[in-house]
Amino acid sequence: MTYNVRYFGHGTRGLASTRAGVRRIAEAIASVSPRCDVIALQEVEAHSLRSSLVTWSPEEPTSQLAEWMRALDRALEDRGVAERYEAHYFPAHRYEIAPGTYLYTTGLAMLVGPRLEVVSEAASPIEDITHRRGAKALKQTRICAHLALRVRAEHRENLEESAPGVADLDVFNTHLSLPGPLYHEFWRSRERMGHCPNQRIEASKVIDAIRARRRSSRVLLMGDFNSLPGSPVDRELQAAGELIDGLGATRGLSVEQRSEWATAGFLHVRLAIDRIYASRAVRFVDFEGSVPFEEPSPFDGLSDHVPLVARFDIA
Repeated sequence: MTYNVRYFGHGTRGLASTRAGVRRIAEAIASVSPRCDVIALQEVEAHSLRSSLVTWSPEEPTSQLAEWMRALDRALEDRGVAERYEAHYFPAHRYEIAPGTYLYTTGLAMLVGPRLEVVSEAASPIEDITHRRGAKALKQTRICAHLALRVRAEHRENLEESAPGVADLDVFNTHLSLPGPLYHEFWRSRERMGHCPNQRIEASKVIDAIRARRRSSRVLLMGDFNSLPGSPVDRELQAAGELIDGLGATRGLSVEQRSEWATAGFLHVRLAIDRIYASRAVRFVDFEGSVPFEEPSPFDGLSDHVPLVARFDIA
């Protein structure tokens, strides 16, 4: 699953995280069946004034992800599910207003289910992909996060045994910048999402990160790409990155049809900007858990995005 959760604050239009937002998203994800082995989340905070309704405590502040994981554990327990997820947080940016006090923070998260284990990695799992031009101090940092995963011995089934520490799957999670208004291309064309130079440079950096960090032939790239199907960003990820758009390929959708499968909404605009890409060593089975924006689902009204959920085979 890939899902932009809007800092668990959709009810306040992203201005503040709420306990109701945390609880409802946890319950929606816990209701997904079969349960996901890997969940990539975008727009997750650490601790800040914006998240304080959720992370404040009389002893010391907690992280937004920690509070949400508690809610997810409760939601799973209510459904009689004993297994738990292992959570990993990847900080991206902090807006500091005083030493140790942040207006808000940004980051990504990945949850790993019990059938998988994280292969130890000496290097940092975070790659800075930000393209900065003008007002560099104000530009929000964008990152690509990486986990190398291995199927646990008791779940390998048709997978061949390999040396301990060898990865079976590389998962990357990212959130690209919006089109940059400092570029003349932004004003020259009506096509912007995935067309501006800053986004194309960030996409190239994601491809470089995958090439440098992957430890297997099986790659998943998930996230909010702020780019439309068929845009230069999408074409570069598929061609230079040697990846396929899972939803489009699985359902045999043309670029136009893929663009109509909206995953996000802003005012009256509907956009297909979230995707799950994969290398050709990953075989997509279906996207049955995925529903376009505004169609009935457990995720109605919880964020300005809806999740994409895919089943795939790596055997």
